[in-house]
Formats: sequence, C-alpha cells, structure tokens
Amino acid sequence: MNTQIIFWIAFVFIFFLVFSIDFMITNKRKTAINIKTALMWTMVWISTALIYGLAVYFFYPNGHAKSFEFIAGYLTEYSLSVDNLFVFVMIFTVMGITDFNQPKMLKIGILLSIVLRIVFIIFGVELIHRFHFFIYIFGALLLYTAYKMIFMEDSEIEPEKNYFYKTVSKYYPVDYNQNTFKFFSKIKGKRHVTTLFLIFLLIGTTDIVFAIDSIPAIIGITQDTFIVITSNVFAVLGLVSLFFALEGIMHMFRYLKNGVAVILFFVGAKMLISGWYQISIASSLGFIVFTLFIAIISSVLIKEKKLEPVKVKERNE
Repeated sequence: MNTQIIFWIAFVFIFFLVFSIDFMITNKRKTAINIKTALMWTMVWISTALIYGLAVYFFYPNGHAKSFEFIAGYLTEYSLSVDNLFVFVMIFTVMGITDFNQPKMLKIGILLSIVLRIVFIIFGVELIHRFHFFIYIFGALLLYTAYKMIFMEDSEIEPEKNYFYKTVSKYYPVDYNQNTFKFFSKIKGKRHVTTLFLIFLLIGTTDIVFAIDSIPAIIGITQDTFIVITSNVFAVLGLVSLFFALEGIMHMFRYLKNGVAVILFFVGAKMLISGWYQISIASSLGFIVFTLFIAIISSVLIKEKKLEPVKVKERNE
C-alpha cells in the first residue's frame, strides 16, 4: 500500500469521525451551545487539520512543498467557508428557522457544500490539465470576485426571487411545520413541500455560487487533486461548531470579507502571470497568513463608528 492511499484512508476516517462527533454534540444538546464550548470545538477541528498538514510535511511524497500547499489552500477555503456561514445565518433568519432546528439545516448545507466542491474540483482540475488557457479564465474570474466583494454591497436574501424556490412554491402548497424532517408531506390528502425542502433549494443554489468562487481560488494555489480535495473538505469540517460561535464573535470577522477579497485578488493575479512568472508556494502561504492576520486584528482594534442621534433644537414659540 503506497503512502498516498494511506493518506486517503486517514482522510476519510477523520472526515467521518469529525462529522459524527460534531453532529452528535448538536443533536443531543437541549440548550444552545455557548460561545466558549463552540470556540473550543472549533479550535479542536482547526488543530486536526493542521496536524494532518504536519503529517503531509513529514510522510507524504514531496511533503515539504505539499504541506505548504495544503495549509495555504486550507486557510483560503476556511475563510471562504466562514463567509458562506454568514449566508446560512441570513437564510435561517429570513425563513424564521428556530435555533433548535438550525443544526439539522446546517448539516444539509455543509454536506451539500462538500459534494458540490468535490464535483467542481474534479471538473476544474481536469479542465486545466486538458486546456491550460482556462487558468487565465479562472484568474480573471477571481479578480472579478475580489472586485465584487470590495466595491459591491451584499445583496439581501430574498427567497421569493430565487427561481427554484418560486417554481416549486408555485406548483406545491407549503407546509410550514418545522418539526418535520421530510422534504414532502401530505395534508388532507394533498402533497405539500416542507420548509426544509425550500431551504435545501436556497442553500443548494447559494452553494453553487460559492463553489464557483472557491474552486478557482484553490486551483490557483495547487492543482494536485489530493491536496485540493483534502484542504477543501477540512475547511468545512467543524463549521457546525463555528456556526454557534458566530453570534458572539461576529466582530472578529468584520473585515474578513476585505481580507478574503485581497487573497482572491492575489491568487487571481498569480494565475494570470503564471505563464511568465511563478510565485513560490511559501510566498503565497506567507501572504495569505499575513492578510488574514491583518483582517482579524483590524476587526478587533478598529471600533465601529456609532451614529450619534441628531440633536434637534427646540423652537421657542
């Protein structure tokens, strides 16, 4: 059995172990997970990914270079995954999903995200291997994504404007019972779609957009299918725990979107100049770590400006 197969087996084992533990914690909870517990589990899963990267360094073929690729890809995709969680929060808020049912919805969103990412990874890597000029198209796509993140305001989640949501709810009445965990139900003999199914459509279509953005980003760092898939999947492991910490640490990510945009711009530019100049993976990793550090530190140190109420002078009559 060669080394790469052993790493694949270890990766699959860790994947199922983390998901089992993470979901067991959220399923058996009777109250909301507190911030301290959520952050503790988040750090456990981040440490697991970093230890895996360390194992790549010591035991994987050409591990010195591959471990840098893994960590750079992991940090980039993790920051994008956190941004994805913000969208999940917005969807749950708009759809009025209770705190108790959110973990179930989150499981579906994360599993769907993993499936879509793997599909796009296989397709994207094969595309570049067959038609190398696509690397420049992906690079241009990342530059445009970075531009949108910095200069365009986030659009609000409006379910009624989603094509799939509109189509399904047009032909089927909606069962708003949140205690069911089925996609369809029957009420008085008539088939209804459940809230769960509509959220599945919203999350699914949102995940496609994130996959289109995130896969070129990791391919710009490495085109090794093993590194691309493992760093991507590790990036979404443990997001269930992180989800419950978001409310309390939202301020720490105020400038994360700006940091991610800078990273995407850097990777896009790297892809565009790859035919003439190669930026080393060590330099890329250093840039990514430095950018995320500055984004988080800025979020903590720079206080939000509070709008003071306008004082209206009373008119003496």
